[in-house]
Amino acid sequence: MTKHRTKELSLLAILTALSVVLAYIHVPSPTGFLTLLDIGVYFTAFYLGSKSGAIVGGLAGFLIDLLLGYPQYMVHSLIAHGAQGFFAGWTGKKRAFGIVLASIIMVGWYVLAALLLGYGLGGALAGIWGNILQNAVGAVGGYVLFRAVKQIPKRGIA
Repeated sequence: MTKHRTKELSLLAILTALSVVLAYIHVPSPTGFLTLLDIGVYFTAFYLGSKSGAIVGGLAGFLIDLLLGYPQYMVHSLIAHGAQGFFAGWTGKKRAFGIVLASIIMVGWYVLAALLLGYGLGGALAGIWGNILQNAVGAVGGYVLFRAVKQIPKRGIA
């Protein structure tokens, strides 16, 4: 394995771990709680691109459901947050469309997941506003963090 690949994998592991830690911060909402996981997903996607956003988003979503006791959602979170990270990582003229698509896919997948898991239409629809809010907070927080990190001067490591 090359030195560059090792650095990349290490960075993705650290960003995944930090995203999981962010998910432990719960913000109460009328339908339960929101997490700050999406900040880590969006930051990674903005900073490192689609592939890295998908990896960190999918792994962090999967792990947080495992750790918080929601194993029925693990695969769904892998898909929802992985796709969210992938589309949020689009650059250039496609960036705004990618962020909208990332949000729609994440919210839509959780509606589908609730239906597949037997929570019914009412349960599926109840989570929509919370997921939209979580996406909005994640996109704004991830972008603010991305801009702040981009301002840090790069130094060579000896």
